[in-house]
Amino acid sequence: MRHLDYFRLSAGEIAARLRDGALAPADISRSVLERHACLEPALSAWSWFEPRRVELAYRDGLPPAHPALPLLGVPVGVKDIIDVEGMPTGLGLPGAAAPAPRSAACVELLRTAGAVPVGKTVTAELAFSHPGPTRNPHVPGHTPGGSSSGSAAAVAAGMVPLALGTQTGGSIIRPAAYCGVVGVKTSLNAVPSAGVAPVADSLDCLGWFARSVADAILAGSVLLPWQDLAPRPPGNGLRVWRLDATELGPLAPEARRALDDASAALRGVGCAVVEAPLAGLLPALAECHRRIMLHELARTLLPVIRTQGRELSPTMLKAIEAGRAVSASQYQEARHQVREARATLDARMREADVILTPSAVGEAPAGLHHTGDSTFNRIWSVLGWPAVHLPTDWSPRGLPVGVQLVGGPGEDETLLRHAQAVHPLIDRRGPAPRIQAPMAQ
Repeated sequence: MRHLDYFRLSAGEIAARLRDGALAPADISRSVLERHACLEPALSAWSWFEPRRVELAYRDGLPPAHPALPLLGVPVGVKDIIDVEGMPTGLGLPGAAAPAPRSAACVELLRTAGAVPVGKTVTAELAFSHPGPTRNPHVPGHTPGGSSSGSAAAVAAGMVPLALGTQTGGSIIRPAAYCGVVGVKTSLNAVPSAGVAPVADSLDCLGWFARSVADAILAGSVLLPWQDLAPRPPGNGLRVWRLDATELGPLAPEARRALDDASAALRGVGCAVVEAPLAGLLPALAECHRRIMLHELARTLLPVIRTQGRELSPTMLKAIEAGRAVSASQYQEARHQVREARATLDARMREADVILTPSAVGEAPAGLHHTGDSTFNRIWSVLGWPAVHLPTDWSPRGLPVGVQLVGGPGEDETLLRHAQAVHPLIDRRGPAPRIQAPMAQ
């Protein structure tokens, strides 16, 4: 196997082969560097990547091989609002940033498990607006989504098997959907947020991208409180609430087909798929999300404007002004409505194992000026529930489509186990198209 071909290995395979000596650390570092040199000029997934640092990390920085290191030697991308010691945290803003003095808590968890952060991935401006230069690896003229653009694209292109992201509205699930990878948005406060730049404190969640559910589970075993639950057998009477959520907006034909196909496949193996009894609740929750996010965004970013003096985009400045227009009473009323909705819906979710719902309105839109529509992600962000995107098919344009599984609050590990059982039943993609360089323009 050539060095460039090691990108085909899963995170679990990399760690296992390094542990048993079938691979040397230098094999992985050379593969990462070759893949970066091959694809990055066309993809623009990284905001900071230093080849010499990658070489040194694999030459001198790996701990001794040990079974207790599930991510031994696994290269990881880190969204550029998450601190990594010695790397700048650019926040998607212009200009140079100072190296972070210490790593975020989530990065330390990965490092303790043997992972190697190899660089910082592109984020939209302050993880909110004004997209970066990253292209969709499948059709480069289309958006990769955002704000965790670089992380999703880097995993989809085989530059790293795992990458960290964050979600305040739809910044994990939507890029995962557009780039055709597994995306995990955790429950609110499930992963420690120390060392992560805030956007909206009561909405921000950590998460990650992987090319398989198995790798997503491997990362979850490190980042989440983990009980090592047994995998669920496929089907086995799984109670599934199907939620079209069309009261929030229309679905494109490819998104509708993905949802219909997944529903039919699950019914075919004995899952109880019924319409979710959530009608009428979604528009109000979406409006609560808007008010809370804008108010907290403005509160968070006003000090940035005053102290750093960096020029922000007109879109960001407009969002901050909109947030300042949300009064304290409107904000508190929105928080109150969300608390009431959580109490109601938490009780209802005892009647279901998972919610099956669209991850996005449709395939990735053309153009790089916008990161797409988060309509079908905001509800789960404001509720603080965990969600997993599962890629299932290709659109007629050759872009990925899929569905979203949502679990009850704090049920992150259980949701990942459900995803592990469900994905083989609904995945209709066949062999993934190879992403070559240079990419077609």
